Amino acid sequence: MFTSPLYPYPSHHHKQSDGHTIHYLDEGPKDGNPVVMVHGNPTWSFYYRNLVNALKEDCRCLVPDHIGMGLSDRPKDEDYTYTLENRVEDFGHWMDAVEPERPITLIVHDWGGAIGLSWAVRNPDRVERIVLLNTWAFNIPKDESLPGSLKFARTGLGAFLIQRFNAFSGLAVRMATEKKLDRDVARGLVAPYQGSPDRRLATLRFVQDIPLQESDPAWSVLDETENRLVLLSNKPVLILWGAKDFVFNDKVLAIWKEKLPKAEIDYFEDAGHYVLEDAPDKIIPQVQTFLNP
Repeated sequence: MFTSPLYPYPSHHHKQSDGHTIHYLDEGPKDGNPVVMVHGNPTWSFYYRNLVNALKEDCRCLVPDHIGMGLSDRPKDEDYTYTLENRVEDFGHWMDAVEPERPITLIVHDWGGAIGLSWAVRNPDRVERIVLLNTWAFNIPKDESLPGSLKFARTGLGAFLIQRFNAFSGLAVRMATEKKLDRDVARGLVAPYQGSPDRRLATLRFVQDIPLQESDPAWSVLDETENRLVLLSNKPVLILWGAKDFVFNDKVLAIWKEKLPKAEIDYFEDAGHYVLEDAPDKIIPQVQTFLNP
């Protein structure tokens, strides 16, 4: 069990239909406006700790750890299918248990966008407003390709280093921010992925699940999501974007501008992929204002 003064929150657990257990945070008044924060790879609910602390007085902050991530269960490949469709189903099962009726504010980062928005376009009436933090929910354009670092991570030596030596999570705390992270923050971000290789299976499977062609399992899910983003286009959307992201760059932001043309955008020149780590003093007040226009 992870303990840190930076993450002083009690654990909550939800058992999925397949028997695996999701860990999540549930902070703030139960009748407060529900704010659901969805992390990516290789982070976990720890990534949202400062935002939870700022919002929990008035809002119900719900932050799940995906299966295989954070403090959730870590099933083997034979016991769980590590695909985007399963992630979306997991998220929906959990949402039906914790906030089945009230519309939510959805905050997403990295894979959290693909997961959270894929659920959102299937349940648009359950989403009130959206915050996007360096993320995506559409397929890679045909004239684009993965960054070299992600190509390396998908197969062969890269995959071996991720699962055997925690290379993906370990390198992320050095490469995903512009400023050097405090030691305790870096330790917190990587803590659930330390130890035996089974602790890191999900981080590898997430990278391998990035769809590059129509035959890849996640392609059809993102294709459906992209085509239905119009269902979210009239909702309030706030995009908070780190300019120094080596994966989700300005070309990805341009697609968001096309898909959600009414979105409010703030662009942080001195922030990287972990934008919430680089610019919390700017982002947190903006989210607070966005929630209380």
